[in-house]
Amino acid sequence: MSYPAIRITFLGTGTSTGVPMIGCGCEVCTSTDRRDKRFRSSILVESDKTRLVVDTTPDFRCQMLRNKVKNLDAVVFTHPHKDHIAGLDDIRAFNFFSGKPMPVYANEMTQEVIIREFAYVFADTKYPGLPEISLKTINTEPFTIGNIPITPILVWHLKMPVFGFRFGNFTYITDANRIEESEKEKIRGSRAIVLNALRNEKHVSHFNLDEARELAKELEIPQAYFTHISHQLGKHEKVNAGLSAGMQLAYDQLALEF
Repeated sequence: MSYPAIRITFLGTGTSTGVPMIGCGCEVCTSTDRRDKRFRSSILVESDKTRLVVDTTPDFRCQMLRNKVKNLDAVVFTHPHKDHIAGLDDIRAFNFFSGKPMPVYANEMTQEVIIREFAYVFADTKYPGLPEISLKTINTEPFTIGNIPITPILVWHLKMPVFGFRFGNFTYITDANRIEESEKEKIRGSRAIVLNALRNEKHVSHFNLDEARELAKELEIPQAYFTHISHQLGKHEKVNAGLSAGMQLAYDQLALEF
């Protein structure tokens, strides 16, 4: 399979509350380091012909404006939690300019939540200016958007199945605390991996930092980036300084090329 050169931009690297968190005066939430200011987790994936986002967070509109995204070919969803789907309404701006529905790739579980949460989008009678969405069902089989081949990777967020995605040499996984051996095989050979690392303490449905580090080592991926970070993890500069070579915290607007 031929993979185009791609550019990955971290649109957000924060957990569901974002960083800073509303009402918090901790050293992370009051930090002046821009790397400690985290929108909810999402990435922009671009080739020479195709541009897509993984997840539409509550910060989606601001993420698109901050990164000056003028057109978008598709949205791909990892799972239906609110911090990953809440911004979907704002794809209507792209509808206005393209004149076409937005292709939205999701598994059946996520589609059910989208249809319930955004019922007005799918109503028989629609008001002018509503989002136009074309749902595309995905499962564990590879698929292609434009000229970007994508391999879904099934991971577990406690009992919820969540999709990570491999784009050529780059693998993106968020909201996981367990990955089965058969799915790990799909990851091996990547040049870079992104894993969620919520905090230092154990969590019921997320990898903590130590667990994410150990998994990156086990998979022998040369470069690991950590995302879906809470203020509980600590200040970016201090945490990053304690990581091994080939590992680092991701931060908003970090861009990578493969």
